[in-house]
Amino acid sequence: MSTSSSNPPCIVFIGGGNMCEAMLSGLLKTGHPKSLIRVSEPWDQRQEYLRKTHDVAVYADNNDAVSGGDGPRADVVILAVKPQVVGQVVRGIAAILRDTRPLVVSIVAGVAIKDFSRWIRGDSQTEAGVPIVRLMPNTPALYGEGAAGMFADSDVSAAQRLQTEYVVCNIAKEYFWVDSESGVDDVCSVSGSGPAYFFLVIEAIEQKAVELGLPRQVARRLAAQTALGAAKMVLEAPEDEDVASLRQKVTSPNGTTHAAIQQMIKDGVPEGIANGVKACRDRCVSLSDEFGQL
Repeated sequence: MSTSSSNPPCIVFIGGGNMCEAMLSGLLKTGHPKSLIRVSEPWDQRQEYLRKTHDVAVYADNNDAVSGGDGPRADVVILAVKPQVVGQVVRGIAAILRDTRPLVVSIVAGVAIKDFSRWIRGDSQTEAGVPIVRLMPNTPALYGEGAAGMFADSDVSAAQRLQTEYVVCNIAKEYFWVDSESGVDDVCSVSGSGPAYFFLVIEAIEQKAVELGLPRQVARRLAAQTALGAAKMVLEAPEDEDVASLRQKVTSPNGTTHAAIQQMIKDGVPEGIANGVKACRDRCVSLSDEFGQL
């Protein structure tokens, strides 16, 4: 990757929440200079926490964070705010984004690039666009175990793609570029919301194990470690071996696992999960329509 520790970008986070902290923690652990990270965060208590914990510059004003005063120019601006306020936030920094044209990376779910472009351009709809990437991470990024998908608009250069990867590789073990913006919604339905699917499965296994007599902490840790181990087997399997074959290998005919799987199929578990993935994707699309009106 050409973006290296010898030429690191100046990265500004708009919003200092958990995902921001996961990203900046990962950057700092891999040697990114603290002087090249700035955060804008409105809450005083959170500002103080970020300063004390990570020793980075934290601002209350978004424009001040992007400009950096006498500091280096922002190369990458990461939007890490709630969807409900992102329109207001982007409009508030639109002028400086137009003037400096950094790479804008949005981790805001359900907001399309066309809406970011409209907010940034404002009344100047004829101006050249600001390069924008939509990034869909997930919450395991907080532990350096994330998965992510990315889509770049036509204004994003090859160097700026590398800058995006430079940030993402610090929080995600698996990350991919998608060919269309709708692919970001697909990623959301798989990995973006996916941790909750697996929490639900672990929750169900834990609860039944407790009812059968195991202590809750034993049941929880056994279920979680089993999920982790199974995922490891999937990730390390040959590319031409599908997940169904892995399941079949551990499912002896008329054995205990076979009995469990048959009951789950009878109860419609696979169809329920598939329908949930589709419902998530549909909601991503409808959210885009809602937030685009802000």
